[in-house]
Amino acid sequence: MPPGRKPILCYVTGRAAFAGAHSQTGEFTGPSKQILRDRIRGAAAAGVDWIQIREKDLETRDLVELARQAVADTRGTRTRILLNDRLDVALAAAAGGIHLGEKSLPLDAVVQWRRWAGREDFQIGVSRHSLEAACAAGSAGADYVIFGPVFATPSKAAFGAPQGIENLRAVCREIKIPVIAIGGVTLENAGSCMAAGAAGVAAIRLFQESKSVIEVVTRLKSRRDERT
Repeated sequence: MPPGRKPILCYVTGRAAFAGAHSQTGEFTGPSKQILRDRIRGAAAAGVDWIQIREKDLETRDLVELARQAVADTRGTRTRILLNDRLDVALAAAAGGIHLGEKSLPLDAVVQWRRWAGREDFQIGVSRHSLEAACAAGSAGADYVIFGPVFATPSKAAFGAPQGIENLRAVCREIKIPVIAIGGVTLENAGSCMAAGAAGVAAIRLFQESKSVIEVVTRLKSRRDERT
């Protein structure tokens, strides 16, 4: 991360952690709906840069509603709302961008659409889990790469063993676009990610389960000058 630049902070939503997240009908109802909306508002008010809405099991109607509420609730803040996977929902909600996994829409197709539509303001990011894949994404026109899991975490166990700081460092050294570290990121280890060259960190629990997201953001932003 360049000297003096504050890290990019990305809250990835995960309402499955809330009690009552799934009703018997599969609808987005109950306390989890309000809790998630409150978490999004709180993160934006605290100064989180990006909020990635990652609720893969929601029906399209509910996902559009959630995204539109998130855009409305963060209007006037510095926060950009990103939709995981769903370009159609991102456009319907007037979100600020889309985040693509390795099994999502092809990156080059979305980049081509952006060029055709004249939407250079629309952010396109990707998740990648290897140096080769991260480099390819940088060459294909992604605006940023979320790389990980850097540390062990239950939500990323399906991607195998943690990548570790040295692999993160290698990715940051090889590609020119921002690299965001994800996977088991805490207040204690976030500094090592930035010192390895990461432009910021992304997390679910770090932001969603914190008693004071303002304190989390303040402490992370203060680490802009850490080095190895």
